Amino acid sequence: MKQRIFKIIADLRFAIIILLLIASVSVIGTIIEQDQSIETYKLNYPIVNPVFGFLSWDRILLFGFDHVYKTWWFITLIILFGSSLLTCTILQQVPVLKVSRRCQFLRTPKQFQRLKSSSQLKKLKFTNLLARIKNTDYSLFHQKQTIYAYKGLSGRMAPIIVHLSMILILIGTIIGSLNGFKAQEIIPKTETFHIQNILSNGQITQIPKVAGRINDFWITYTKQTTINQFYSDLSILNVDGNEIDRKTIYVNSPAKYNGIFFYQTDWNLIGLRIKNSSSTFSQYPLINFGNSSNKIWITWIPTTINLDTGLVLLIDNLQGYCSLYNELGEFLGNLEVNESINTNVSFTLVDILSSTGLQIKRDPGIPLIYSGFLFLMLSTLISYITYSQIWLIQENDKIFIGGTTTRATFDFEIEFLKLIKI
Repeated sequence: MKQRIFKIIADLRFAIIILLLIASVSVIGTIIEQDQSIETYKLNYPIVNPVFGFLSWDRILLFGFDHVYKTWWFITLIILFGSSLLTCTILQQVPVLKVSRRCQFLRTPKQFQRLKSSSQLKKLKFTNLLARIKNTDYSLFHQKQTIYAYKGLSGRMAPIIVHLSMILILIGTIIGSLNGFKAQEIIPKTETFHIQNILSNGQITQIPKVAGRINDFWITYTKQTTINQFYSDLSILNVDGNEIDRKTIYVNSPAKYNGIFFYQTDWNLIGLRIKNSSSTFSQYPLINFGNSSNKIWITWIPTTINLDTGLVLLIDNLQGYCSLYNELGEFLGNLEVNESINTNVSFTLVDILSSTGLQIKRDPGIPLIYSGFLFLMLSTLISYITYSQIWLIQENDKIFIGGTTTRATFDFEIEFLKLIKI
């Protein structure tokens, strides 16, 4: 009974069915947004007018379509597919490799008729033929008047390496799904932060107690005043608040600490620091009323004690200045950092307060996944190595020779003709 179960699991048709199920589920995970809030699904997939006539937010949450790759049934499919690959490797591929390493002598001339290439020679010396075969990198095995030769045995290992590499990828996927996490933090410049705003995490994930500090944040611009890159000077702190690591990060260049990656993702302006004529400092919040591609911030600074009149300040960059407008919308000029202005009240722009957006991730399965793809690429190269076999039998003055190959049949036939050429 056990052998029958193992044979079913190792069957190619079973593996294809499981792979199609995984692909179908992955399509669902691609179409439906993953790891979003319930409000997002209620807005995009209402019960009154469901998408495609049946896809509503309550069904998405019921079947786990909001976190497909972390559901028990998706992980079960991954385990079944990995088990199929493993059993196929043990029950089929490994025995094939063992058979390929054995000396498989042909005993009678009739057996040569089943080979792809065969011939009968009379005028060629047996020793000369053996020398030609040896010079073409074949491994020779001699038993009385019978010869067996093969080359390219490493090519027979390619299917095993493919299976093992895919198993590594699947294991890495499961580990990352169960023990990984992703967080998003918006941190003002010079502030300390902890990992708190968790977007997604696995069933057995333990959020590390790591603190950080944004020492500085700045943006570089092109000649056309468009953003070239934005940077964050990041420090990693221990439990006592002491710095243990420091790096300047930018887009596509994250910081790494104990398997945790800190990615630069976004930025924002949060306020202006103003000093009035009496050297008192005040902070005014900035409100963003633009979009993600055209960010514009606005604030209002009163110029009278009654707070009924004031100035409107607009800012759309982090180049150290903002634009001033009066109540009627008339442009009054640009105000730079550390520059003063005299209206009904005088004040100085001390600083533009900014914040940086960090995406914090840990995926312990990534090394296994990368290793799996590396072995997968190596197996592709190894698969191009042709496994070829040649047999010889000498009977009196006749030599029977034949051979076969797993691929590159045309090249093998040319090589075979060169061997038997008189």
